[in-house]
Amino acid sequence: MGLIQIELFTTLDLVGQAPGGPDEDPIEFGFGGWQAPLLDEVTGAQIGAAYEGTDALLLGRRTYEIFAAYWPHQRGGADDDIATIFNRVPKYVASRGRPDLSWAGSTQLGPDLAAAVREVRDRHEQVRVVGSLNLVQTLLRERLFDVLDLWVHPIVLGVGKRVFDGGAVPTNLTLLGPPEAGPKGAVHLRYGLADGIPATGDMGARDT
Repeated sequence: MGLIQIELFTTLDLVGQAPGGPDEDPIEFGFGGWQAPLLDEVTGAQIGAAYEGTDALLLGRRTYEIFAAYWPHQRGGADDDIATIFNRVPKYVASRGRPDLSWAGSTQLGPDLAAAVREVRDRHEQVRVVGSLNLVQTLLRERLFDVLDLWVHPIVLGVGKRVFDGGAVPTNLTLLGPPEAGPKGAVHLRYGLADGIPATGDMGARDT
């Protein structure tokens, strides 16, 4: 069985909507592209390293459409390493509609999303989920992930779709390494899924 690793860029208030550009959600969201001014070489290297070993992409429809319009045209450019990976590996798309699957290696998942994701996990070693908040919330709810990478950026938007909107269940996670910050303030946090659900206690209790 392979690993499902979620890659998400968020604000300090955990908004994950449209980090990449103003055209991602131009009608619904006025802060599209909020991540661009906060990118730096350290964060870029962290992101590149997170994609090493990827042998499949698992994407929501909207993220897939954005990627399909961009990555096939980035060969040989500044982002060639990531473009090579993304263009080479199979792409699995979660959608209730009929997306255009013209990007080479693309397949639409079946209507039983949880079962389809489990099949993808069994078929591949290193599955990456990028953005795709609706899909991510399903994976969180079903506990169908192994690693959660968060890049938390030093801004608060107060509006926008948040990472855990409607998709969270009580879940334990474990920090897989020390947090790493870039010079512009983005902090990379990597968590692994852990057994059980959060425990409770009494801060006022004293050892006897």
